[in-house]
Amino acid sequence: MTMKLETPAQIDFSEEVSEWIEAFDEVIANDWEQGAELLETLRQRAQQAGVPTSSELTTRYLNTIPKHDEVPYPGDRALERRVEALLRWNAMAMVHGQNKKDAGIGGHISTYSSLATLLEVGFNHFFHAKYGDQPGDFIYFQGHASPGVYARAYLEGRLDDSHLKNFRHELRDTPGLSSYPHPWLMPNFWNFPTVSMGIGPLNAIYQARFMRYLEHRGLIQATERKVWAFVGDGETDEVDTLGAIAVAARENLDNLIFVVNCNLQRLDGPVRGNKRIIDELEGHFRGAGWNVIKVIWGSDWDALFERDHTGLLLKRMEECVDGDFQTFKAKDGAYLRENFFGKYPELLELVRDLTDEQLERLHRGGHDPAKIYNAYKRAMEHKGGPTVILAKTVKGFGMGSSQARNATHNEKKMVDSELAAFVKRFDIPIPEEAAVHGTPYRPAQDSPEIVYLQERRRELGGYLPKREVPKSDFVAPELDYFAEWTAGSNKRAVSTTMGFVSILRHLLKDPKIGKLIVPILPDEGRTFGMESAIRQVGIYAPEGQKYSPHDADMLLYYREAQDGQILEEGITEAGSMASFTAAGTAYANYKIPTIPFYMYYSMFGFQRIGDMVWAFADSRGKGFLMGGTAGRTTMLGEGLQHQDGHSIVLASTVPTCITYDPAFVYELVVVVQDGIRRMYEKGEDVFYYITMYNEDYAMPAMPKGAAEGILRGLYKLKPAIEGEAVAQLFGSGTILNEVLRAQEILATKYGVQTDVWSVTSYNGLRRDALAVERWNRLHPAEKERQSYLQTAMAGTQGPIIAASDYMKVVPDQLSPWLANRLVSLGTDGFGRSDNREHLRSHFEVNAESIVGATLSKLSREGKFKPKQAQKALAELGLDVEAGDPARA
Repeated sequence: MTMKLETPAQIDFSEEVSEWIEAFDEVIANDWEQGAELLETLRQRAQQAGVPTSSELTTRYLNTIPKHDEVPYPGDRALERRVEALLRWNAMAMVHGQNKKDAGIGGHISTYSSLATLLEVGFNHFFHAKYGDQPGDFIYFQGHASPGVYARAYLEGRLDDSHLKNFRHELRDTPGLSSYPHPWLMPNFWNFPTVSMGIGPLNAIYQARFMRYLEHRGLIQATERKVWAFVGDGETDEVDTLGAIAVAARENLDNLIFVVNCNLQRLDGPVRGNKRIIDELEGHFRGAGWNVIKVIWGSDWDALFERDHTGLLLKRMEECVDGDFQTFKAKDGAYLRENFFGKYPELLELVRDLTDEQLERLHRGGHDPAKIYNAYKRAMEHKGGPTVILAKTVKGFGMGSSQARNATHNEKKMVDSELAAFVKRFDIPIPEEAAVHGTPYRPAQDSPEIVYLQERRRELGGYLPKREVPKSDFVAPELDYFAEWTAGSNKRAVSTTMGFVSILRHLLKDPKIGKLIVPILPDEGRTFGMESAIRQVGIYAPEGQKYSPHDADMLLYYREAQDGQILEEGITEAGSMASFTAAGTAYANYKIPTIPFYMYYSMFGFQRIGDMVWAFADSRGKGFLMGGTAGRTTMLGEGLQHQDGHSIVLASTVPTCITYDPAFVYELVVVVQDGIRRMYEKGEDVFYYITMYNEDYAMPAMPKGAAEGILRGLYKLKPAIEGEAVAQLFGSGTILNEVLRAQEILATKYGVQTDVWSVTSYNGLRRDALAVERWNRLHPAEKERQSYLQTAMAGTQGPIIAASDYMKVVPDQLSPWLANRLVSLGTDGFGRSDNREHLRSHFEVNAESIVGATLSKLSREGKFKPKQAQKALAELGLDVEAGDPARA
C-alpha cells in the first residue's frame, strides 16, 4: 500500500532536480534545438497529465544566444569598424551641412546612429542582391535612417559629392536626394517607402507571403531570399506594425526577419519609460508564434556576467526600466557606477577594476557585430516561421552630448566642437574647418576599407538598395477580345459588379496572361458573386486544403489549394492593400508583371487605408482597385457606415490614381482593357480605381465610337428625344439611369428637350482641363488650347445638371470650365437604412429631383416660367421645405 503524503513539501526533491538539470545540460551541450524539443515534449506530457505549466512569453533580460553558443565573427572587424566610422560621418555631415546652409531643411541623424551596426553586419554578410539569376533579398529600411543608406551608396561610388550636398534639395540644377525612401522620387534606388510609421512592417509581412504565393504557383523560383524589415521600437505603437504579425506565424513565413531597433526612444521621450519595451515586444511576438532572438548586451558585458556567480547583475538589470537605461547612457561612467552598480556593494566590487570611461563604453548588443552576426545567422537558419530580433541600441550613439537624450530624434546639427570631436574620435582625415561645415569624405577606391566594402558586396551579388525594371514584352489583349461585354446583356438585368466578375473569370482563363491575374478579396467573395471563380482557380492556402469542406458535394464548393490563385485575406482591408502592393510592384521586385484586382466595399477602401494607397503610388504600383457596392444609395438597407459617397473624392488626391465611375459593363470593360494596356504594355506608372455597383439592370451595347469618350471621361449617350436640347444632363454610375428617366419626364411631361451625357470620370476631366489651363498660362503668345471637356461641350445649349451617387464636390470639379451652367446634385451627408427609391429621394438624386433642378435652373435663366416650375416641383412630389440631407 502506497502512503499518500500530506503535502509535496514533505519530500526533498533537490537531488532529483540536480540529476534532471545535469541530464538536460548534456542535451543542450550537444544541440540546443534538441533541448527546446525536449522541453516542448515535457510540457505537452505535463498538460496531458493535468499538471499546470507556466507560459513563458517573456524570458530573462539577457541575450537569447549565450556566449558559449556563438560562432566566431567571419569579417575583418578592424576594416568594418573603419567603414562604419566613415558612414557615420558622411550621414552626419550630410544632414548637418544642409542645415548650416539652409536652416530648417531637416533630416535625421540619431536613428541611423543607433542602427548603423545592425545594417552593416547585414550589408557585409547577409543581404544578397541576387540569388543566381533571381532577385535578392528585400530590405525595408527605417525611413529616418535614409542618410546612412545614402552614405553607404556614396562610399560605393553610386552617389557623388553633389548628391550628398543636395540632400533634401530635389529642385536644384544638380541631382538631389529625397528626404526618405521614395521610389517615386528615386526610381532607380529605393524599393519600398517606409517612413510613414507602421506600413513598412505590415507591407513586409504580406511581401513575404506574396513571395511564397509566387513560389507555390510556379511563377518564380524558390530561393533562400529573405524579407528584412528594420523597425523602430516606437513604431510598434502603430497598430499596423503589430496588427498582422499572427499572419506571418500562421503562414510559416520563415522568409521573414524583423529587426526591431530598440533604442528605447521615440520622438518626444522614452518608448516605455516605466516599463521595458523589449519585454513587451517579446511577449507580443512570442505569443503570436514568432521565433524571438534578443540582443541586449554587448560582448564587454560577458566578462561581468561570468564573474557574477550570484545573479545579482541580472537582478539589478531587471530592476531597471527603460527610463533608467536611457539616463544611464545620457550620463557618464561615474553616474553609472554610482546609480547602477552602486545599489549593491557586490556590484561595485565587480567593476572595481574598470575605469569610469570603460563603464561609459560598455556596449549594448545592437552595437556589437559579433552578437548581431550570431542573431542574424540563427534567424537565417530558423525554419517553420518568422523571426524577430530585438536589438537594444542607443539613440544618437556616438553623437556626444546628444546621445540618448529626449531631443535626439529631432537633432539636425551639432555644435562645432562636437563635430570636431567626432572627426577626431573616428579618425576622419579632414581639417577641422571642413568638419565644421559638414564636408563629406570618401577614401580612394584602392584604400583597404573601400576595397573591403566593394568585395563584400560583390560576394553578395551587388548593391542594395537598387530598383530595376526590366524591359517588358507584355502585350495587352485588344478591345475586341472583350466583345461579349461590349455587346450588352441582351435585356438581361445584371450589375456592373457581376459584369466585372465574368470579365475577371475570362481573363483568368487566358493562356497568356491568365496566370498573372491576382484576385484579392477581403472576405467579400460571395458578396461580389465570386463563388464560380473560387471553384475555378481556388483560394491560395500555403498548406493546401486539409479538410473536406461541408459543401464539397456542390459544384461551387469552397476550394483552397497550395497553388490557388485568389488571395482571400479575411476581414482586413489593410492586409488586402498590402497584398495589392506586393502584387502591384512585382513587375519591378520579382520581374513578374502580376496584375492585381482588389475587390472591396468601396466605403472601406481609401477611407480606411488611404496612407497605404499613397505609399502604393509612391512605390509606382500598378493594378486595379475595384470599389464594389459603390455609391451612397445603392446599398439596400445598410445605412451610414457602409454607404460610400466620397471614395472618388479621396481617390482624386492620389496623383497616379486614374478614377472611373462606369454605369454600364461596356464602359467598365473599355477601362479595364485600356488599363492593362497602359500599365503593363506601355509601362505607365499609374493605377486604377473603378467603382462597381450591386444594382441590376439591362446593360446596353456600346454605342459606336464611344470608346474614346469613355476613356477621356465624357461622351453623349442619348441626344434629345425631339429637336434641339435646351439643357444638358450629366450622369454617372447607377444614377445615370435616373438621368435617363429624367430626360423622358422632361420631354413628355414638360416639353423640355435635353441631351444625356455619361460622365465616366470627373477626376479625369478635371486633370485634363488643369493641364490645358496650365499650358495656356505658360504660353500666352500662342493660340489657346481647349480641354477635352470644352471641346465636347462646344455648341451645346443651356444649363448642365450633373447627378451622381457621390458628393456634389465630384461634379463641382468642373465648375471653372462650365461657368455658371453647372448645377450639381449629389449625396452629401450621412447614409440611411432604406431602399434605393427612398434613399435617392432623400438625397435628391432621383429622376424627379433631376427634373426639378433642371426646370428651376431654366426658370432662373428665363427659359421656363417660374410659377410653372414651382408647380412642377409639387407635381413631382418634391418637398420644398424638407431639411437639407447634407446636414440630416
